[in-house]
Amino acid sequence: MMSWVATRSRTAMAVAVVMALAFGCTGPDPIESDTDTRIGLPIPGFPFVTIRIGFRTGSINDPAGKNGLNALTALMIGRGGTQNVNYEELTTILYPWAASIEAQADKEVTTFIGHVHRDHLEPFSVILKDLVLSPRFAVSDFERNKEFLTNMLVSGLRGNDDEELGKEALNAMLYDGHPYGAPTIGTEHGLEAITLDDVRSFYGQHFTRDTIQVGAAGGYPAGFLSQLEQDLIEGLGGGTAEPSELPPPSSLDGLEVLLVDKDAIATAISIGFPIDVSRADDDFYALLVANSYFGEHRNFNGLLMNRMRGDRGLNYGDYSYIENFIQDGGSRFPVPNIPRRQQFFSIWIRPVPHHNAHFALRQALRELDRLVTEGLSPADFEATREYLLNYSNLHVQTASRRLGYLMDSRFYGTGYYIDEIQQRLPTLTVDDVNAAVQRYLRSDNLAIAIVTSDAETFREALLAKDPSPPTYNTEATDEIMAEDEAIMSYELSINPDRVQVVPVEEMFREVN
Repeated sequence: MMSWVATRSRTAMAVAVVMALAFGCTGPDPIESDTDTRIGLPIPGFPFVTIRIGFRTGSINDPAGKNGLNALTALMIGRGGTQNVNYEELTTILYPWAASIEAQADKEVTTFIGHVHRDHLEPFSVILKDLVLSPRFAVSDFERNKEFLTNMLVSGLRGNDDEELGKEALNAMLYDGHPYGAPTIGTEHGLEAITLDDVRSFYGQHFTRDTIQVGAAGGYPAGFLSQLEQDLIEGLGGGTAEPSELPPPSSLDGLEVLLVDKDAIATAISIGFPIDVSRADDDFYALLVANSYFGEHRNFNGLLMNRMRGDRGLNYGDYSYIENFIQDGGSRFPVPNIPRRQQFFSIWIRPVPHHNAHFALRQALRELDRLVTEGLSPADFEATREYLLNYSNLHVQTASRRLGYLMDSRFYGTGYYIDEIQQRLPTLTVDDVNAAVQRYLRSDNLAIAIVTSDAETFREALLAKDPSPPTYNTEATDEIMAEDEAIMSYELSINPDRVQVVPVEEMFREVN
């Protein structure tokens, strides 16, 4: 996904409840009737309005040899001009209104998000509609946005962001030869091959009335959303509404390892495997409990976080996920409007000092194996379920996020996601959760992406299977030291034929 803008204590859970109620997050109550393409969340008297215009198009629609075309087209709409106003003039208009327009592209959905004070809603909505209906597609905007994406890939992803690089490398392993395989922003040669005519053609084919969904939240007047929907549908061309079929992800054979060789100051590790479950499935909510117990994002509710960071200080954070997760800014929560029909389980080990990386990998995989073989205890299940019933409300602290989750629920064909959690979790049992863990999670046949310096030495260490004792800055307890003896020699079933070292410069260069 790319996006641009012009503890378990009762005290902690009580705070979560208070915050949720303060933000009115007990669930949306749309007043305006919905249609197949419209979702309204009016909040009378609220001073701000968020508009989300989504299209069922994403990087899976990039044509062969031109990875990044959807992302570039989204930028040309969201960070370009209209037929009447160029990009520089547009930014000048939006600034005094403290308004923003954001383009967010992912694998299957592309969304344009506008935020504005209700006092400026009328002229702002005209501009937003014009951007979507009659984008300028100027040569200068094309060159600027294409250069932006290329720099984001080469200087950003490959150059400066080892954490994201590891995640994208894992994605490439999980979806080799699959429409999900390339980064959403494209590949280096794919971006080079795109022309302005390609953008114009792609826009006409994929940004259509048949793929659109329109939503608004906040203090907008009666009739506003229905008129916006009508104007957009009447102004857009027709196209294919059915999403393209997706092949199954490729299978994994043992522990497959991709080491990205880079002059990195620490080692970033991502681990995962495809998982045949999504929010549309009953078992998702059982796995939601298991995952929160195991590795809730940026939260000491997670076992990984407590044992790897809390007990040992190995790194900043260790988390797990049962679906694609992209952090929303500096929050603990995912970005809405990145739904996918195919999902994956993953573990993210944030960068670890090189001398402890092998140990950290072993510990994470050992903890995963224990989760799969032992499951949750009744006490851990009850504590985690109670925690989640409160914590989940914090996902929708803003009207914009509530709207985004409503739109995602439409994608999956379910009720409102937060309501689903509140309704389903009270009926779950520890046996339900552990049965779901057995059905979907595993500790063998995994993809492991590692971004590190001297990758060849790490490859040799992995294949040698020698112990990997950790080094700590402070004295560890006897209990920790005793457990470390088991971790440092934990058997890793590495498939020697599926271990590769790739220089960072070669990552995401070729077309997918």
